[in-house]
Amino acid sequence: MYDAAGVRRAAGKQASLLNKIVETPGLTGVQVQERLVEVLGHTPTQVFVGAIIGIIIGAIF
Repeated sequence: MYDAAGVRRAAGKQASLLNKIVETPGLTGVQVQERLVEVLGHTPTQVFVGAIIGIIIGAIF
C-alpha cells in the first residue's frame, strides 16, 4: 500500500514537473520524442478501498 500511494505518486509528480521543464521554450535544447507517464500511483481512496476488498476476500476464502 505504501508503494501504491506514496512512491509511485511521487514519481508521477516528478514526471509531471519534468514534462513541464522540457516543454518550456528556450529552457532546454533537448528534443523529446514522447512525454513521461504522469499517472502512476493510486489515490488514498483507491488504496483504502483496495485494502477493504482484500480483507473481505481474505475473510471469505
